[in-house]
Amino acid sequence: MLPASETARLSLRRRTIADFEACLAMDRDPEVVKYIPGPWDDATKHEAFLRERIQADFGDGLGYWSIYSRDAERRFLGWILLIPYDGTGPKVEIGWRLNRSAWGRGYGTEAALPFVSYAFEDIGLPEIVADIDIRNVASHRIAEKIGMQHVGDIVHDSIPMKSYALTRYDWR
Repeated sequence: MLPASETARLSLRRRTIADFEACLAMDRDPEVVKYIPGPWDDATKHEAFLRERIQADFGDGLGYWSIYSRDAERRFLGWILLIPYDGTGPKVEIGWRLNRSAWGRGYGTEAALPFVSYAFEDIGLPEIVADIDIRNVASHRIAEKIGMQHVGDIVHDSIPMKSYALTRYDWR
């Protein structure tokens, strides 16, 4: 079972099928998924992809958490993840996606920080990684604010990306 967490403004809990419609609606916003490859234009594939991700077992302590506003708990803001890198591992990636209405308020950083701590202190991971589309300036800022370092550039699915990493030893 994935742990729930709270911050000053956010409630974070394991993502479940109850979050399906909110996640689907977020992904249907072309601005939200602009820098993220996926089956966003095919409703059937998109729904199957999302169901699979919600129901998947990513391993002990890994998965997705939904982000809700604490002052309006039914207000879905997005999600955060710790899952095997590229679906296979052995590295573990951290990632986030937020509704456009949640952008620019520091929610991404606020949601990610407890999971950096969780990754290193509770799970005992040696490192977390993230690959971010070079055009996604807001996600680069979140990665840097949580302590990740730019470690190189790659091309993934024909998309130029910056690779980030944070080791347990460099954290804090």
